[in-house]
Order: sequence, then C-alpha cells, then structure tokens
Amino acid sequence: MNSFKRIVSLIGVLLFVFSGIVFAQEDAKGCKDHPMFTRMPNFYIENCKEYDFDQAEFVDEKGNEIKVEGKYHWLEYYIKEGHKSPSELAIMRNYENAIKKIGGVVVKESGGIAYLKLNKEGKTFWAIVFPRGSGTYYELTVVEKAEMAQEVVADAKSLMSDIQSTGHASVYGIYFDFNKADVKPESEAAIKEIAKLLHQNKGLKLYVVGHTDNVGKLDYNMKLSKARADAVLKELVMKYKVSAQRLKAYGVGSLAPVASNKSDEGRAKNRRVELVER
Repeated sequence: MNSFKRIVSLIGVLLFVFSGIVFAQEDAKGCKDHPMFTRMPNFYIENCKEYDFDQAEFVDEKGNEIKVEGKYHWLEYYIKEGHKSPSELAIMRNYENAIKKIGGVVVKESGGIAYLKLNKEGKTFWAIVFPRGSGTYYELTVVEKAEMAQEVVADAKSLMSDIQSTGHASVYGIYFDFNKADVKPESEAAIKEIAKLLHQNKGLKLYVVGHTDNVGKLDYNMKLSKARADAVLKELVMKYKVSAQRLKAYGVGSLAPVASNKSDEGRAKNRRVELVER
C-alpha cells in the first residue's frame, strides 16, 4: 500500500513538473508577435516590452550609431524544449529575407546583429535581430519612427519669464498639417497660454514669428512661416479677443535655427513659433 502511495505521489510530482515545462514554453502573458514579422518555428515569447514612445540604438549604412525614436516593440524568443535550435546566422538570414520580401532592406550586419529598415505607406520601421546562445534564443526590436506627441506646453508664466530674461520665447505645441498654414485643433492649449500671457500683461506687445526647418526651398519656407504666424495671430485676435494692435506677424523660414537640421530631433525643434517683445 505504501509503495502504491509513493508511485501515485511520484506521478503527481512528474505531472506537476511537466506541466510547468509546458506552461513555461507558452508565450508570456500579453505578448504577441509584431505584425511585420512571424517568428522562427518552434520558438515562444519569453518576454516583451511595448511603449508608445521610446528609443533604440541602430547602426546606419556607414556603420554609425544612431538613435531612432517612436513606437517601440521588443520581443525575446526562446526555442522550445525538445526542438533543435537553428544557427544564429539562420535566424538573421530568415529575418533579412522577410524584410526584403515586403520591400525593406538590410541596412547593416555588425557584431552578429542584423539592422533592417522598411519604408511603407509614409512610415519608417527600423528592426534589430540579435540572435544569442548559439541560436537558442534571440531578441527582436522594432521601432516605428515618429516624433513624440507634445503633451506639455509652456504656460503663460514661463513664457513671460523667457521674454523678460531673453526678449523672446519659443512656443511648441502649435501644430499645422504638412505644407499648410491652418492651425490644427490640438494647438488650442498652447495658443490659450499665449492669450493668457497677453491678457495678464496689458502693456506687452509682441512679434509672432514663424520658423521652419531647412527642408524645402528657402523662398517657399519664408512664405509658409509667415502664413503660419498670420494664422496664430488671427486665432489670438478672433478667438481670444487680443487687440490686433499689440501683435505683428513675421516669418523667417529656416534662417534662425535653435538646433542642427541634420537630425529629426533638431528639425522638430526648429519648427516653432516664437514670441519676440516689441
């Protein structure tokens, strides 16, 4: 009888251990493949991370390290028990062939890592394939390149502080469609703070100055920046009842950058509206 109990107990332990192995080889809760790629056969997702906005380090065609920001996906795949793992090179080649089939390119192979890129429907995707452990596991990182949605805008107090200390203040959070001068609705918070600044400081008169990056011809950007400054001025006068006599609109195109136009981050900083004390 005691022998029977020991056998039953042993079977129970084995079933528990086996079930743990099977469970451990299922995808981690909440994790799924990136829609751009399927996974290597007989692999499961051990871990994942996903952020609306983050950055990853890539290598460009010349071997330079660059940082790409945007929607971020990171996945860690492991081979399932009882299956033979592919070589690290086989994992890299599979993903390289996959990106080519959908119109992408292999940017660089460096240090056993593949850097991939895809331009599709106006979006740019960067991917890193990093095989490890002789092919027993690998990491996949995909970043859909994008600028961060500006959620924090300067308030009236900080704008006035900048004007008092430097004579001008940069305003971010005013948005326009590409090549257009119509103020988008999501600009309301920033423009409301400019109006608040003017209502709180009755004697303040301002130049509203539009700035662009250096993409496109200078003459065109000069006209576009002036049209956008005019649009902001109109919003302040028509919607927030600021006297038009206190405001003048100008556009300087790309002639007064605050950062290098050689990077996406720099160009984003250069596309702005400035308030300059008259």
